[in-house]
Amino acid sequence: MTKTSALPHWNMSVVYPDLSSQEFAQGMKDLTGQVGALASLFDDAQVGKLASAPGVPADYTRLVPTFEKVLESYNNVLEQARTIFAYVSCLVSTDSYNDLAQASMSELKPVQVLLAQLGTRFTAWIGSLDEEELLRHSALVQAHAYSLRKTKEQSSHLMSPVEEDLAAELNVSAGSAWSKLHTNLTSQLLVTLSVQNEMRSLPMSAIRNFASDPDREIRKLAYDAELEGWRQIALPLAAAYNSIKGEVNTISQRRKWASPLEASLFANSIDQGILNAMLNAARAAFPDFRRYLRAKAHTLQLPQLAWYDLFAPLGTQQRAWSFEEAETFIITQFSTYSSRLADFAQRAFREQWIDAEPRPGKRDGAYCTSLRGEESRIFANFKSTFGEVSTLAHELGHGYHNLNLASRTSLQRSLPKTLAETASIFCETIIQQAALRNASREEQITILEASLQGSCQVVVDICSRFLFEQRSFERRQRRELSIEELNTLMLEAQSETYGDGLDQSYLHPYMWAVKGHYYSTGLSFYNYPYMFGLLFGLGLYARYQQDPEYFKQSYDDLLSSTGLADAATLAARFEIDLYSEAFWTASLDIIRQDINLFCELTQ
Repeated sequence: MTKTSALPHWNMSVVYPDLSSQEFAQGMKDLTGQVGALASLFDDAQVGKLASAPGVPADYTRLVPTFEKVLESYNNVLEQARTIFAYVSCLVSTDSYNDLAQASMSELKPVQVLLAQLGTRFTAWIGSLDEEELLRHSALVQAHAYSLRKTKEQSSHLMSPVEEDLAAELNVSAGSAWSKLHTNLTSQLLVTLSVQNEMRSLPMSAIRNFASDPDREIRKLAYDAELEGWRQIALPLAAAYNSIKGEVNTISQRRKWASPLEASLFANSIDQGILNAMLNAARAAFPDFRRYLRAKAHTLQLPQLAWYDLFAPLGTQQRAWSFEEAETFIITQFSTYSSRLADFAQRAFREQWIDAEPRPGKRDGAYCTSLRGEESRIFANFKSTFGEVSTLAHELGHGYHNLNLASRTSLQRSLPKTLAETASIFCETIIQQAALRNASREEQITILEASLQGSCQVVVDICSRFLFEQRSFERRQRRELSIEELNTLMLEAQSETYGDGLDQSYLHPYMWAVKGHYYSTGLSFYNYPYMFGLLFGLGLYARYQQDPEYFKQSYDDLLSSTGLADAATLAARFEIDLYSEAFWTASLDIIRQDINLFCELTQ
């Protein structure tokens, strides 16, 4: 990457020159043709629920070659679709004003629907076959054993083929359309704020960035402006939220799930026992997080933190990190773990995989998406704080996970969200521990604050979002919820989790409008997997500290296998029992140690 003070934009031209190019048009045509050919293959192979004659077993010797051909073709098409969907999605998320990108995303919807319908047929097919018999006859099938067994279980939750096809087609103008509305509305929302005695109209992402401004008056003004901005678009967002949760409730019932949460736990390869153990440990840690929040308030010379103080920087001498300094620091510290991790990060910076500049039309937040082969793209809104350095390391961790999954097929690479945070938390922890070493007292406070700020969000705030979503799903079964009811549910959840750590007069009633994850039918209960990822990642880091060499021999293989087994089975490789509350408590103890040190330093 060329050294410059300007924040980088990612390079997407290595896939296609641009959306108006002949190459992209051909790519769209090829994908459409490949999906159509796959549909024809499914028809020829009679992929779907089989209706065998009573007492007549299927001839698996003859069936296996057909099954292998379908499996290989399905994987290949999913791989091609992954690249083109990621390409267009990246362009939309960085510029929602890009009409061509929006049009291209819309053109992909029929392909997405057909793929969903084919996926349903494939699931039904697996459900009517003896997968163990298939495993005995094929090495290719054996390599997909976990995926096929999970698909077999999922098949028992399918609606009729006609209903599944209809649900996939209607989702274009239902759930996914509401999600698109949320993305476009929030990315283009302009909010008026007085900055240095000048009234400015700023995108919501820029307004939310003022939450980390050192001036409390500016933070308060931005907080008030943000809430007013959400209030202005609350009506369409409440309609979108109600519609999506109503759709998910209906589909879950039709598929014979006890609740959307049960479906989510299955998709995330854990069960209620693991979730309960983790949530119980988290609740027991709330008093410690409140202790951290009180210590931060004391340091800021405040009687109590308000919501708009959560991300307030500590100290007047906080180091400002340039993007180039962040790059150098991350690569250097990754190299202390392994040259492979450092080389990967260096490649991501050098080949411009990162889009870091906040700008109008670009959505807020950060993410990493797999693009093609070993390549990922990292989306960020970089600010010159250590917290943003940590976020970059976190997203690069996701990219490193993708690197280790690159040799797997699409079906093997379909990992649950609970395990998707494994590498990102590990990489983030490497950066934090490195920054703490040899840091001055003031620097230690800043570093610990950045880490605890994130941990508080992922444990305490995530719990509030989980409670809100669980309760809103339950109430949505009876009727739609008004804006005021959604606000009240959110405030109640925040009050229960933050407690006296925050001033109850200044919470965030519109957090349901902020979080885009709520607006996806495929991301119900997106929240608890982040907590799982943080605590599981910290638990792995503790194992690394105990025996670095053994850990290094097994870690990359673990990342490569996250789509090949459930979470409990993979955790057992490092002698971790996910059903034990003690494991989750031990991971939280690592955070408690940071809280203790933070309180000691700030006193």
